[in-house]
Order: sequence, then structure tokens, then C-alpha cells
Amino acid sequence: MTAPQRIGPYAIERLLGVGSFATVWLGYDPVLDAYVAIKVLAENWSHDLRVRERFRDEARLLRRLEHERLVRVHGVGELPDGRPYAVLAWADGGSLRDRLAAGEIPVPTALRLLGEVCAGVAVLHRHGVVHRDLTPGNILFRSAGASPGTERVLIADLGLAKALAAASGLTARAGTPGYMAPEQDDPGAVIDTRADVYGLGRLGIRLLAAEPLRVGSDPPRPAGALRLRDDVPVRLAAVLIRATAHQPADRYPDAAALHAALDRATNPVRQPPSPRSAARRPYRLRLAGAAVVAVAVLGGAGAEPGGTGSGRPGGATYTAGPLTVTLPDGWSATGTTWAGQYGVDGEAEPALVMSPQPRRWAADPRVPGAFVGFSTTTAARTTPAGFLAERTHGDCASAPARTTRQSGVEWTVVAYRCDLGRPRIVESAGRHPGRAALVYVQVVPPADSGHDFVDTLLAGVRVR
Repeated sequence: MTAPQRIGPYAIERLLGVGSFATVWLGYDPVLDAYVAIKVLAENWSHDLRVRERFRDEARLLRRLEHERLVRVHGVGELPDGRPYAVLAWADGGSLRDRLAAGEIPVPTALRLLGEVCAGVAVLHRHGVVHRDLTPGNILFRSAGASPGTERVLIADLGLAKALAAASGLTARAGTPGYMAPEQDDPGAVIDTRADVYGLGRLGIRLLAAEPLRVGSDPPRPAGALRLRDDVPVRLAAVLIRATAHQPADRYPDAAALHAALDRATNPVRQPPSPRSAARRPYRLRLAGAAVVAVAVLGGAGAEPGGTGSGRPGGATYTAGPLTVTLPDGWSATGTTWAGQYGVDGEAEPALVMSPQPRRWAADPRVPGAFVGFSTTTAARTTPAGFLAERTHGDCASAPARTTRQSGVEWTVVAYRCDLGRPRIVESAGRHPGRAALVYVQVVPPADSGHDFVDTLLAGVRVR
């Protein structure tokens, strides 16, 4: 295949892939100094009006949903011969198919990937969309942030996806053998979110099974007949068997329900480690300035007015989502989402930042402040002490963990003194008594403050 020199304003670098309906090229945008993926409808389908419309539907759908778990659309156009093309964000990390071809993926990574894919498909289901073709080739990876190795899992190739209201009666066979639900072989069947649950289950078997995935739909079988790799949690087999049940009615209703079941099977409730042993766990996260939380500031979305630098008097409150905090004297706040923490619906879980200068706090080690996060999924997989054990600071010295009860919440608190970056960091977490949720507070206290400042701040954290 001869590569075109240009497609629209984009210089073509090389071929990325060829599929049944489209060819994808790597292009360069000189204006933005960025690479893009350009998806062009295959020439042999260019005269099929139904396929042309489906191709355009994909770009419209992605543009309408515009979510960080989906491949983003930058624009659309037509070649001189009339074939449509879509300009997409380039997934520079390749596909899951590429990684599986390179070798077996370690079980912890495979479990995380499966959860990320479920969360992405849950975004589609929440908007009334069925993907219909969930395969390793349609799971992509894109670099995220400046830290090496940080990447985002993306759901791609929605060319076969359709709104639920119009998802039945498709005359063409839509899907990939081995991942396609049995009902997709029936032109008259109603295809709904449970078809995607089947595809997700087959994807899970491909990632975690001890034996190769067979092409085609397997007959019904008991959970004990599915042999998973040795270090896969034993309860996961029953989840994957139900997800891939032959009859749609026997499966989980949608991706969010499957995601929740996977989380329960992978992270059963366990006894909390002792606070002292939690404080001695190995350092797992290395981020600049020793602040471990990641936040995405939304400029106060869903929060009370006030915002950065409002200088509210002590005793004022600020609300973001279910969280309400009492602000220390001279502090203000801004609403955020908790980057990297997602609910079963695929949405980032709520959080807020409060500080004398909230927008400078994350980047300037001289500015005191606090991050407050709320997570139901974290509460389902671990305890407050266990969560803090994942958030240790290897370049800092920790004091023995302590507990304090504030406003009905039993908090575990670990304080760190650091030679670099922020001189003091206090990590605290508690399980909310009224909701199945973990509340996490990371505090960089003012230089002249002690335990009382942290305890007063914790006492002012409330959840609706």
C-alpha cells in the first residue's frame, strides 16, 4: 500500500493499521506540533452508503461523548475521491493486541487493565451506547502526564457501536469471532449492553486464563471448568463465567455491574494491617515534591462560590459533590476530581483542594494546604490503614501512626518529615460511618502548627 503524502493539512508519516472498514495513518499537525491518527474509510466500502454513514457516526459519537476514557476526535474531512476521514488522538502506546502478542501480561497488570476497560465501557453504557466489538485491538494506550510510564487506557473503534434505541435489526454481522456475543449472530436479535458484557468477559478470559482463548462462543460451563492462571483470585472464575453466559439474561446487566463484581472478587474485605506496619510499607509512588495525590481542578465545579484567594474567615464552609469542609482562617478551596480514582460508573471520584492559595498548592512546596478525596471503590478493596500503606513517602521519615476520632470518623494518621520538597506531610484516612466510602485527607500543615491543626481540620470534614 502506497502511503499518501498528505491527508488534508496533515503530513503522513507512516501506516498504523489496516482493518476491514478503514485504514489508519500516522499524521503530523504542523500548527499544533503534534501527531494524530487519521482514519480513512477503505476504498472498497466507499460506495456503501450504510457503511459511510456508520463511519461518520463514529466520529460524531466520540465527539459528543468527549471523555478521557475514549479516543478523542479532533476533526473530520473528505479525500479528493470523496472518502471520509476522521482525525483522532494518536494512541502512542499501541494496542492491547500488540502487548499480548509480545507475551503474557502479569496478572496484577491484567487485572488493572480489565478494570480500566470496564470503566471505559461503562461510560458508553451510561450514555446509551453499545460498542459491540470489544477486542484487544480496540483497547489502546496513550501517554498521560510527564512521568515516564504513565498512560491512559482508551476504548477505540466505535464504528460498530450504535445508540441503544437503534441497536436492533442490523442486517450485517457486527463483531469479532471469539469476543462477539452469541446473539450478534442473529440478525433479528436485540443487541444491548449485555453483548458488551460478554465481550468484556471474553477479554478477561484472554488476559487471565491458563489456556488459550478458543475462537467462537463456548458452550455453557461451570466456573470450575474455567482454569485461570495460578495467581488469579479464585472467585474471579465465577464472575467471568457469568459475564460470558450464553443467554443475555444470565449475564451482568452492564459494564458497571461487571466492574463492581470484578472488584469484589479481586479485593475481598480483609483484616486491616497494624498502623505501625502500615507506616513501614515500601514506597510505591514517586512523584515530584513528595505530594502523592493527583487532582484535576475543575474551577469549582459543583461547589459553593468563593474560589481561589477568596480569603474567607475561619469557620466558613466549602462544598464539592458529597464533601463539605470547614476552612481554616484565611484559606479558600476549589472543587476537583480525584485523578486515578474512578467509581464503578467510570467517572472520576470527587475531591477538593483547600489552601491559602489552592491553585498553587500542588506545585509550590512553600504553600500549606490539604487535599480531601472521597472514594467508594477504595473502601470496597481496602481499609484506611491499608490505603495509607500505599501512600508512603520513601524519601521522608515517618512518625508512628496514630488514631484520632473526629466528627464520628475514626482516622488513621501518619506524619512525615522530609528533607526535600515539603518539610511536613500528614497522611490520614478514615471509613465514613454513614456511607460505604473511604475519606482521604493529605495535609501540608503551616510551619508553626501541631497535631491540633490537623485534628481540627479532620473534624471539619463531612460527607453528605
